[in-house]
Amino acid sequence: MKHIPRKRFGQHFLSDQGIIDGIVQEIAPQPGDPMVEIGPGLAALTQPLVERLGRLTVIELDRDLAARLRSHGQLDVIESDVLKVDVTALAQTFRERLNQPTLRLRVVGNLPYNISTPILFHLLEHVGAIQDQHFMLQKEVIDRMVASPATGDYGRLSVMLQWRYAMENVLFVPPESFDPPPRVDSAVVRMVPREAPAPVNVALLEELVQVAFSQRRKLLRHTLGRWLEERQFPGTFDTQRRAEEVPVDEYVALAQQA
Repeated sequence: MKHIPRKRFGQHFLSDQGIIDGIVQEIAPQPGDPMVEIGPGLAALTQPLVERLGRLTVIELDRDLAARLRSHGQLDVIESDVLKVDVTALAQTFRERLNQPTLRLRVVGNLPYNISTPILFHLLEHVGAIQDQHFMLQKEVIDRMVASPATGDYGRLSVMLQWRYAMENVLFVPPESFDPPPRVDSAVVRMVPREAPAPVNVALLEELVQVAFSQRRKLLRHTLGRWLEERQFPGTFDTQRRAEEVPVDEYVALAQQA
């Protein structure tokens, strides 16, 4: 039976074989890799991946699709909202099963565009269990993820993710590559956790960056400057700049001192 895409799940199914091949090439799956796919849908990407891996774990919220995926002999299906999946515990299950105590997961997926940012922040909480991530997302979101300071796309997402990952926009995906076609361009991003990120209180960094970009057209003295005064910040920080002019490492350094 043909599956009807569900709007509430933000379903757009990848159908362009050339794009699928390109994504698989960027992921470069190897036999036995501990890989997890988020939102496998109709298995357009799942099938070429599992053919190279031998076995693949998938996380699918749609119960009809999950039932269909369970009939595949090489898939381990987790029927759940990915935001409710304990990725660290999942990695530990892989370690015990494969007897590899230092194993980290490779995570891939065509993320639902309506909740892509919450998924990215959920995975950030489990980054210690992850080897790398390859995601298809709305191109506009990836532009913000990889943006450099002093550009219009640079913002909270750029700072929070670049602190913890090295990221690269690796592939453009046009709307006609999907069924049904979304109204936006898409792209594929590679995210590799940094081996030695600057140690920082993540909640504090997130709050600091949120305040900084709350009025991005104003100088920081109107937002972050007042926040630092309220905290009786003992150091010095140039607030005669706009939020987008401050590099990631300066935000991190400020959070370490605040």
